[in-house]
Amino acid sequence: MAEAPKSPSPRPHVLIVPYPAQGHINPMLQFSKRLAARGIRATLATTIYLAKSMHVDPTAPVDVETISDGYDEGGYGQAKTPDDYQKSLETVGSRTLAALIERLEESDRPVHAVIYDGFIPWALDVTRRYSKVGVVFFTQTCAVNNIYYHVQRGLLGLPLEGPVVSVPGLPPLRPSETPSYVYKLGSYPAFYDMVINQFINVDEADIVLFSTFYELEKEVVDWMSASLWPLKTIGPTLPSAYLDKRLDGDSDYAINLFESTADVCSSWLNSKPHGSVIYVSFGSMARLPHLQVTELSNALVRSARPFLWVVRSDEQHKLPGHLSTATDRGLWLIVPWCNQLEVLSHRSVGCFVTHCGLNSVIEAICLGVPMVAVPQWTDQTTNAKYIEDVWRVGVRTRMSIGEDGSEIVRSDALEECLREVMEGERAKEMKENALKWKEKARAALDDGGSSDQNIEAFVGQLLRMINTIE
Repeated sequence: MAEAPKSPSPRPHVLIVPYPAQGHINPMLQFSKRLAARGIRATLATTIYLAKSMHVDPTAPVDVETISDGYDEGGYGQAKTPDDYQKSLETVGSRTLAALIERLEESDRPVHAVIYDGFIPWALDVTRRYSKVGVVFFTQTCAVNNIYYHVQRGLLGLPLEGPVVSVPGLPPLRPSETPSYVYKLGSYPAFYDMVINQFINVDEADIVLFSTFYELEKEVVDWMSASLWPLKTIGPTLPSAYLDKRLDGDSDYAINLFESTADVCSSWLNSKPHGSVIYVSFGSMARLPHLQVTELSNALVRSARPFLWVVRSDEQHKLPGHLSTATDRGLWLIVPWCNQLEVLSHRSVGCFVTHCGLNSVIEAICLGVPMVAVPQWTDQTTNAKYIEDVWRVGVRTRMSIGEDGSEIVRSDALEECLREVMEGERAKEMKENALKWKEKARAALDDGGSSDQNIEAFVGQLLRMINTIE
């Protein structure tokens, strides 16, 4: 008797588990879209609290499921301390991630692999319990993670000593050019543990991914690939409409935790001359001291250039009285949030004053906008070093000590940087470099580019591993 034909194998399904913050969700979501375009089913697992706060594009090719961080009503803000949050995220997150995998196993969407954020290495332990392929996804640069790796493995002693820090694959660094958790040891112990512990089980991961692109970090990628793991760079992780334009309808991140003011910003920008606007944003998490907001305000007003400044609603009380969202839409516009991709791609924007969060830096590089770097903490100090000295697409501001002992950028220092980027001797060079990186970023994801090849190789490797397990 002839054998009955075998039923076709189910469509490969990956579960994407980012750390619950917008800057981690975005790159992992964009990578998920690339996988979906190659026939891989993708489901994003975020926390219950964030899921309730999200504005989700219903046409996004990625499903959304939830796990719990133990703070379903308030998320991170509900926790008493950062340490409390991290412990709860691991304890409750591990349990509810396991429950999600089991629930999906019983549905028509069994999970074949888990792609997890490097910030949550416990997700690999859960993955292993269910014999799934485990893929770690790093959302910070190879340079920054190479430093963290050397600290975690005891190859870079702390506290840092001497005027120069040497790490293979990186240029010589001053201690203050390493991530703040490293050179300001003890400043944020819970977050220090989080970034260092990314590497406690990394050697057990089946595949290692980075959301950068090869050309941007060639030296360190080559060193890490030869000495640590055969990593794959799969970025930039921006919507395809701003890069290779190969994914139909991919013009936005599709999941946003903040409401934008796109129409207001576009109308205002349309009224400004080409390359004249200073765009200012410090991201979704930074909380600037009152004095810093005042100094920034003074510099921007004195520059006599039009500026668009994103000041979140919970930060707007720090603005000086002469500035408000409705004060003067001729010279300036202040909004609580915006579509940053639309702003940076607008012809009127001449420079970007940024806190140097990696997503913001990569967006500026991909859209050819020079930067004034005002790093605050974490990886931003290292990113600022690369902006000025390695990629040569901007300048860093000088820090001073404020009356309360905090580090701030004085208005005269910021004014000097604005002049340098907008009209100084190096302005033309920085703009040309920014446009060169823009082209390299697009080429990386275009047909046959470095990231395009790496994504293809990843899909092939993933399918082979899934077939082996099954």
